[in-house]
Amino acid sequence: MKKTLAMLVVLVIAGFFGWQVYRRASMPKGEFVRRPPSLGVAVKVSPVEKATVFDRALFTGSLLPNTYYVVAPKIAGRLEKLAVDIGDSVKRGQLIAVLDDDEYEQQIDQARAELEVARANVVERRSNLGIARRGYDRAKALRQKKIISESELDNARAQFEAEEAKYRVAQAQVTQKEAALRAATVRLSYTKIRAAWENGTERRIIGERFVDEGSMLKANDPIVSVLDIHSLTGVIHVIEQDYSKVRTGQDAIVTTDAFPSKTFTGKILRVAPLLKETSRQARVEIEIPNPDGILKPGMFVRVQIEFAEHKNVTVVPLSALVKRNGQRGVFLADTQNMKAHFVPVTVGIIDHTLAEVVKPSLSGLVVTLGHHLLEDGSAIIMSSLESVKPTSQPINLESLSGSEKTESQGTR
Repeated sequence: MKKTLAMLVVLVIAGFFGWQVYRRASMPKGEFVRRPPSLGVAVKVSPVEKATVFDRALFTGSLLPNTYYVVAPKIAGRLEKLAVDIGDSVKRGQLIAVLDDDEYEQQIDQARAELEVARANVVERRSNLGIARRGYDRAKALRQKKIISESELDNARAQFEAEEAKYRVAQAQVTQKEAALRAATVRLSYTKIRAAWENGTERRIIGERFVDEGSMLKANDPIVSVLDIHSLTGVIHVIEQDYSKVRTGQDAIVTTDAFPSKTFTGKILRVAPLLKETSRQARVEIEIPNPDGILKPGMFVRVQIEFAEHKNVTVVPLSALVKRNGQRGVFLADTQNMKAHFVPVTVGIIDHTLAEVVKPSLSGLVVTLGHHLLEDGSAIIMSSLESVKPTSQPINLESLSGSEKTESQGTR
């Protein structure tokens, strides 16, 4: 008898749980479990308030020097002396390196000697030209007196013209040798390699050294790189969503892991006129003053750009926004009847934890927690009240999640 009773109890319990499982499985997808009318859904609420919100975005990128160029020789030779090293400050026109100049000194000596020979040849040709001119003049006088024949006059004329041509050739050779001497002098000057730039600051810094003293160099082989870091360029890439909002001259707030307690300000300098097809992003360059030189090229940076500011607007916590039947809205708490009513809203700026409500005009309390169990008109039990905290200060760039720290990816 007892055994039969125990089996009956087990069957009743199993049947009850089976019915519960069947009822839940047969419930339409997305339907919320209705609580008995006597019970309410425990929720947290927050007041609808007025606040100032900012449309801003976070980006990551890298720092580049304002200017960068490589110092290289114009001629080949052995590097005899390197006058600077990495990190050295250099001024415009300062000596950077010296090449072995023995070969180029010899070229100058040879060019000078050839110039002297050419000048002596001019003297000789000038003398011969004078003799030929006088002979031609005598021949003309004798021909007028019928003393010599016409052919003899022609010979004198030809001799004169030949000497005149040789004289002009000798003069041209002097000009040629003078040019060769100037070229040799210029090549000799190229053995002294100096830092040269036209515009910008008077002083810059050596960024890299590529060779050592004694190295054999060809023309255009890099020796050192010279950087201007008094002002740096921050490079970020923006997605299509933010591209239309970016304008030259906009302010940017920059932070870097190297100086987590410091913020730096910059301005958007250039915006690329196209988006890359592969990434659907556009390059944006930001000018960042760096008078103390503490920022360095290659540093990873986080950049916050503020696109717009809306003052004294209606805001609700971002956690209050829900979707019902494809509509975005909030649940307003009816504190008299202890019910929640769904109100569709048009959302404006989303600023960190706040959402601007453009329309309709809202007031009262909105549900911020527990609304996943609510339907329009559901009974509620308010367990606590949260307050809206306006985020008038810049967003903490260190709070980015790992996925948001991917370089070149805009973060909303």
